[in-house]
Amino acid sequence: MKTLNQTKTVEFTRIYALGASRGHQTVTNDDVAGPIDSSDEWIRQRTGIVTRVRADKEQSLLDMAVEASNEAIKKSGISPSEIGTVILATITFPYQTPSGASLLAEKVGAHGAAAYDISAACAGYCYGIAQADALVRAGTSKYVLVVGGEKLSDFVDPADRSISFLLGDGAGAAIVGPSDHPGISRSVWGSDGANWDKVGMTSSILDFRDGKAEWPTLVQEGQSVFRWAVWEMAKVAKQALAESGLEASDLSALVTHQANMRIIDELAKQLELPDSVVVAKDIVDTGNTSAASIPLAMHRLLAEGKVKSGGYALEIGFGAGLAFAAQVVELP
Repeated sequence: MKTLNQTKTVEFTRIYALGASRGHQTVTNDDVAGPIDSSDEWIRQRTGIVTRVRADKEQSLLDMAVEASNEAIKKSGISPSEIGTVILATITFPYQTPSGASLLAEKVGAHGAAAYDISAACAGYCYGIAQADALVRAGTSKYVLVVGGEKLSDFVDPADRSISFLLGDGAGAAIVGPSDHPGISRSVWGSDGANWDKVGMTSSILDFRDGKAEWPTLVQEGQSVFRWAVWEMAKVAKQALAESGLEASDLSALVTHQANMRIIDELAKQLELPDSVVVAKDIVDTGNTSAASIPLAMHRLLAEGKVKSGGYALEIGFGAGLAFAAQVVELP
């Protein structure tokens, strides 16, 4: 009796390189304060944001995803033809189908690669890293391109006080491939569907089609999300650190979803991080870019020399769903 061939597996993976692309427009707190009857001071105190970057009308989500991907591919030293899978984490690609990932694969030269989108909001990039790690280790793909990208400004109601003033646009990309040593830890991920409605859209696209609602925009229950993020995600972060086998003192950086500076500070406090661990604060001048926020923040830490290649970063994404994912990664 014949038996099935078995794919040769890979023991370890790592992130080879990162790429980044941000919106072309700088939007100040004064620019967004008027419609929500607020002020620069209030926004800074509540969120830590000074400015956010947004794309102009001509700059699409795919434009940013391609720019970030091309940088990551170039820096990784691989050929686009070697990419076996393209994963695009986004909630703002303007088509229900086909996927943005399949078009992204074509635009960056990964012809024929498997391609699909992930809808896990602000946890999407970490979901993508978890899947890329598994795909490479299983031998399904030698290299995987993971992109977190959003054009959230397409879904902003300027008068919404719950989330609109937080949001920015951008894309961050990573190349994941085989390694001779552990470069991505076991991921801790999940969802809390009991709080499904705490972050989301004001209505469905079917309601909009049928004239029952205005264009759907993003909205959240701020206090509920804040409490959940602070208390529940601290547990997830600690679990991810334990799964990695490292101590907090072994980390070079903490890179959380850039949701709100108060959440970031509280998570760092609960993890009892030593002063040697750099806490990413890209939110100050980029804003909350959902699935793009973690790769953008990590890319900036490396570009500015605040952390060095070979160190370890704990990354944790959390948001609508309520979905969450965390892992420790070796900095590329």
